[in-house]
Amino acid sequence: MSPAKFRRALRTPVSVENLFAWHERPGAFLRLSPPWDHATVVEHTGGIRDGARVVLSVPAGPIQTRWVIEHRDYQFNKQFRDILLQGPFARFEHTHSFYADSATTSSLEDVIEYELPMGAVGALAGGWYADSTLDQVFRYRHAVLLADLERHAQFAQRARMKIAVTGASGFIGSQLCAFLTTGGHTVLRIGRGAVKPGVVDVAWDPEHAVLNPADLEGVDAVIHLAGANIAERWTDTHKKAIRDSRLQGTTLIAKTIASLARKPAVLLSASAIGIYGDRGDEVLDETSALGTGFLADVGREWEASTAVAEMAGIRVVHMRTGIVQGAAGGALGKQLPFFRAGVGGPLAGGKNWVSPIALDDEIGAMHFCLMQENVRGAVNFVAPHPITNAEYTEALGSVLHRPAMLPVPAFGLYALFGKEMVDSTVLTSLRVRPMVLEREGFQFRHPTIRQILEFELGRAPS
Repeated sequence: MSPAKFRRALRTPVSVENLFAWHERPGAFLRLSPPWDHATVVEHTGGIRDGARVVLSVPAGPIQTRWVIEHRDYQFNKQFRDILLQGPFARFEHTHSFYADSATTSSLEDVIEYELPMGAVGALAGGWYADSTLDQVFRYRHAVLLADLERHAQFAQRARMKIAVTGASGFIGSQLCAFLTTGGHTVLRIGRGAVKPGVVDVAWDPEHAVLNPADLEGVDAVIHLAGANIAERWTDTHKKAIRDSRLQGTTLIAKTIASLARKPAVLLSASAIGIYGDRGDEVLDETSALGTGFLADVGREWEASTAVAEMAGIRVVHMRTGIVQGAAGGALGKQLPFFRAGVGGPLAGGKNWVSPIALDDEIGAMHFCLMQENVRGAVNFVAPHPITNAEYTEALGSVLHRPAMLPVPAFGLYALFGKEMVDSTVLTSLRVRPMVLEREGFQFRHPTIRQILEFELGRAPS
């Protein structure tokens, strides 16, 4: 029987040369991979030219399946093809075709021809599922691609930058680096351990103040994301790690770049909305007073650690980040198994305010602050519409089509994580607005919690 065929097209606001170049650059595969698939790249020889390969480990229920994909039929600015050599399909060929619509616009057409195992029986049993899954995947891929192209096109007249990034392998940092490299920027990943190009480009040891200034000569910007995870039980040892990892790393970065002969123009340094403390129903923006408590105190010291860079004339942005939403990790990733099982519900009554932001808007806001030279100081990285925990719970259950009415009592959370950690993070009330981003004209792709969750979970309407 003839193979099934899936087709989806996208018009873009960039030239065909720019569209094709985006796909050729490092990071394209990661940017286009749906987060809900949880696919892991086992091996990637790099590029899309003939013979390049990608080996994936993809979960299928309780087991991991191995996919081996080879690129073929490369034609510069015109097409390339992905051939599945090993995987769950009897045949799978994906042709990416590129067309110039004008000197400044272009189109992409994705065509997939596939055959399921067991011939006609497989097609009858699983054809509908394969087609609906492909539709879900490519709606996501094209939304990401279009948004990324538009964000980079907004600053097309600016020179591409050489950007050093700490925390580059993390939940946020890995996607940030992929976004930057596909946009034509050069990324230097600052990390622990031995140098390995594309993994660790610059070695550091913040606990022992080890970072060679020569390794950062010539960088145009630094994005500092590294810091110990707060989502663990707060023993005295872990609280010390939370504080020390932020202060030591930030101080080392700030002092090092301040000492350079050619200093970077900008430092984006991680911070968090926990700096405002538990504030009930109060609406907070960047002009609001700072709060009290462990995280607020750490936040003050964290932001103050960049002072030496500011005194050296480097523009500093403190990224006061809310709850970053991504299906592949973070708070949403941890909650998904419970909500998918229908046992999710509001936390301790659900009255506290939460201030989320989509992972892609978090990355987009970082890029915006890099390029907008008048943005400096504290910037709230949150979506425009904060919600209560009860509203968040209702939205997540609705998007997943699962009940979400099983209340989680505070004492249960205390038993798992300890009272101080829970009261300072999970149950704290932070109703935060992104005043600076809105004032400066940043465009949120996913401004509401429902839009955030639909996008991250592949449930966005057609």
